[in-house]
Amino acid sequence: MEWFLLILYGFSMSIVCLFSLAQLNLTWHYTRKVDAPLLNYEASYLPFVTLQLPLYNEKYVINRLLDAVTSLDYPYTHLEIQLLDDSDDETVAMIDARLNSIKNKGIDIVHLRRQDRLGYKAGALQYGLTLAKGEFIAIFDADFIPQKDFLKTVIPYFKDDQIAMLQTRWSHLNETFNLLTQMQAFGLNAHFTIEQSGRRKADSFFNFNGTAGIWRKKSILDVGGWQHDTLTEDLDLSYRAQLNGWKFEYLESVESPAELPVTLQAVKTQQFRWNKGTAETIRKNLGKVIQSDLKLNHKLRAIFHLLNSTVFLFIFLAALISVPLVFIKNEYPHLKTIYDLGSVFLVGFISIGIFYWFAARTSHEDPLIYFCKYFPLYLTFSLSLSLHNSLALLEGFLNIKTGFVRTPKFGIQKNTDDWKGNSYIKHKISLLNFVEGLCMLYFAWGLNLGVTFEHYGFLPFHAMLTLGFGYLFFNAITNSLKNAS
Repeated sequence: MEWFLLILYGFSMSIVCLFSLAQLNLTWHYTRKVDAPLLNYEASYLPFVTLQLPLYNEKYVINRLLDAVTSLDYPYTHLEIQLLDDSDDETVAMIDARLNSIKNKGIDIVHLRRQDRLGYKAGALQYGLTLAKGEFIAIFDADFIPQKDFLKTVIPYFKDDQIAMLQTRWSHLNETFNLLTQMQAFGLNAHFTIEQSGRRKADSFFNFNGTAGIWRKKSILDVGGWQHDTLTEDLDLSYRAQLNGWKFEYLESVESPAELPVTLQAVKTQQFRWNKGTAETIRKNLGKVIQSDLKLNHKLRAIFHLLNSTVFLFIFLAALISVPLVFIKNEYPHLKTIYDLGSVFLVGFISIGIFYWFAARTSHEDPLIYFCKYFPLYLTFSLSLSLHNSLALLEGFLNIKTGFVRTPKFGIQKNTDDWKGNSYIKHKISLLNFVEGLCMLYFAWGLNLGVTFEHYGFLPFHAMLTLGFGYLFFNAITNSLKNAS
């Protein structure tokens, strides 16, 4: 049994290290190659644009969104705004109350309602696409605030007929609101610098992030439109388009401000949807990538990109096995050499550290303090989500279908803003919360074993797991009690 556990642990950690090295490869491309040049807007190139705003119960942010999109610096004669509204609350009336005043400004805005929510966001986007007047389709979720010059900044890139999609970088309206938003920002900043730019600079596949981007309508139609057989319709469409020969562009220097979720429940809802949808997209598109005629290096990057979320499965498996390994090390001292070989897995930790360090350098004026503060916190938080995200991945791989659960919006911009009265938030204790509590105790036990047996190799790992799962458990209990009172 001890050999089986050692081999399984070694295999799991090898996979984790492999993905870490893939991130290091993206870091190399990011630092070695130049960004896409900023192109100047030319009044002679003025295509018609449809701006799609998919909405579902957005009463806390809808007015802010409408203010932003009706202030866009683009000729109204060449702009259509579609409110793809599946709401079943007062959001509908709030929109209706403003429509006439917006139309009186000469803005072409339509409030589109469907009879049902078939296909959720993907279904709404596809419905709007069939009615869209524009040659190009810009998309923003309700928690974003499009910059006034967004369209004039991105449209020049589409003079290249091969460009299907352009993605801009997410920035954060409420990064410093609480520790949770700060940890999210740390991770997202790395994604929108090293990952997205690195893939673009390596001339490899990357994805539309579901919002803050713009598509050539022809390219969407060319690959069958928006499809709702996955929860990550953005990732799915991205791969179908690129596999069909379309090119993507990414502008790291162009920011699209957005609100970060401020509650753990909202973050977990978002993470579950992203990870389950990714697994569904893997089922649908991985074989097509493998069978494609892409160059080997581009094919490998695409495979690692698609499979990136599966690392949570191997992290959680390695974590579970690590506790009995403390016992095994104590009971079988002749295996010490095998354990010493495990130090090679530090390569993965160092690689991912370099990845986040370069991301920190690009996003903060004092990167050393920022990195030293948030890297261990973010790592701890990510480890704690390994169970939750693994369950999401398994549901996706097993083709267990569930609805699209939206991330609740709060309308938070300042640190003094309050979200406690948000009617979309319902804190309930779930079975998973209790399992996370058991994980906290399990890894605390592993921590104690390491101290007792004086085997300190797993101490940092078990400490982060204990703290991370403890954070999830006590946060759920505390918020549930507050909700009950």
